[in-house]
Amino acid sequence: MNGDMAHIDVPRSEKFDDVYFSVVDGLSETRHVFLNGNGLPEAWQGRGGVTICETGFGTGLNFLATLKLWLDSPVAERPKKLHFISFEKYPLTREYIAKHLAVWNDLSDILGVFLSKYPIDLNVSKVDLDICDGVVLTLCFGDVNVLMPTIHESVDFWFLDGFKPSSNPDMWSDNVFQNMARLSQIDARIATFTAAGFVRRGLVAAGFEIQKVRGFGRKREMVIGRYVGGDDAR
Repeated sequence: MNGDMAHIDVPRSEKFDDVYFSVVDGLSETRHVFLNGNGLPEAWQGRGGVTICETGFGTGLNFLATLKLWLDSPVAERPKKLHFISFEKYPLTREYIAKHLAVWNDLSDILGVFLSKYPIDLNVSKVDLDICDGVVLTLCFGDVNVLMPTIHESVDFWFLDGFKPSSNPDMWSDNVFQNMARLSQIDARIATFTAAGFVRRGLVAAGFEIQKVRGFGRKREMVIGRYVGGDDAR
């Protein structure tokens, strides 16, 4: 990483009164919360393919950290196919993403590849990007409550992001939790930076077994878990 994160202009959404990633170190936060929180890379070893679904694409930092982990893993120990699906109601421009992710040297090569494929037209509702051999990124631009019900995939890992629940409650709705259950494989894993009570209760009601663990930086707690199924579990 270049420089000190304390002097970096961390991107912030005025609409949701929240930052897109930690002012401490966004990449370290992603690795702690979403990659380690989901038990990656160990949890994807031995699988022919995996699907990760994310709520809140933002700058794409979570995707790039996941892609780097996949690329750095021994070929024999990583899934042959990685499908990453993400929802974003307010997509950022290519220039904005480039400006705010350039701080991390170890992401520079894959950031360039990603930006070369990132859509110029952000008015599309869904686009599939072939990032590299074996990796497909599906971007869904719009309201997650409208778009998630249109997805028909079998999800192995969930990254629940998308600003703090108090600022962006629509991202953490019962509709989202129920659709997560619909899409989840049994034992699908989840991780999120928040430990808000209504989020935990909503996930449990949808069939997820959860636990609170140590959060990143100033956040004392976060939540991880897995889908154990409900009465209509597959």
